[in-house]
Amino acid sequence: MRLDDYDPDINVGEARGGGGLGGGGGGGGLLLGLLPLIGSRFGCGGIVVVLILLAVFGGLGNLGSLLGGGSAPTTQIGQSAGAGAGGREDTKAICEASPARRTTCQAFSSAQKTWEQLFARSNERFAPPALRFFSGSGTSGCGAAMSAMGPFYCPTDQGIYLDTEFFDELQNRFKAPGDFAQYYVVAHEFGHHIQNLLGTSSQVQQAQARASRAEGNALSVKLELQADCYAGVWAAANRDRLDPGDVEEGMRAAQAIGDDTLQREAQGRVVPDSFTHGTSAQRQEWLRRGMQSGDPAACDTFSGAV
Repeated sequence: MRLDDYDPDINVGEARGGGGLGGGGGGGGLLLGLLPLIGSRFGCGGIVVVLILLAVFGGLGNLGSLLGGGSAPTTQIGQSAGAGAGGREDTKAICEASPARRTTCQAFSSAQKTWEQLFARSNERFAPPALRFFSGSGTSGCGAAMSAMGPFYCPTDQGIYLDTEFFDELQNRFKAPGDFAQYYVVAHEFGHHIQNLLGTSSQVQQAQARASRAEGNALSVKLELQADCYAGVWAAANRDRLDPGDVEEGMRAAQAIGDDTLQREAQGRVVPDSFTHGTSAQRQEWLRRGMQSGDPAACDTFSGAV
């Protein structure tokens, strides 16, 4: 995919800190500190999956891409962008620190321009998010940022948090290479920001507070699939920039991070009630739906079955 250079005015920074997580040093202490965070994001099923993945793959450092890109929960919605990360920093220095960061900044900038235009057409007020890089660990407005959590969006400070090592995992372990696969990850997290601006995230969170665990997980799936669809809407708005094979790259990435695929690889069986992001087929279907329609209204995952 041929993207323009990033806008130098995008809100980019480093998610610093996070060195004291988990207490007593070593993998065990770190895991004990991380489990409550993963539990709050993925439920008890997420904790079980992490424990299994640790046994199978040997260490927290390997888990980053396995858990998918989701929206970190919080009780605070809609604060100013970058509020928890110390404000603006040197965009060029941060974005040019590595090819993967430059790619991320380009995708982020493109998504921001696209959604600004889409909101303007609907006479909606658009507020841009922040992009925060970290390596291994850092802090966010929602708590710890760690590679084991994968890329995520924090609505408290309206920040997208990403360790670019996730892209290596996506390519090498999950056989989902290509620039468009990386753009899809960024566009999905940007989709969570759109949900925050529209109030969808807070509505789902309120509904989950009244729901059973299985019902809450089902709502999480709908939220994640809508973010996939919004990623497709971004791609559709930039259709003239697509290269041959880009759509296939996106579909391979969506397939690789489906709940059923991850559970089958991690534990040899699938537990549908514990799904939080949707099956591989569902993720592919909603990404495709966004790309074919180019219409955010076509991304209503909450009306009927998904």
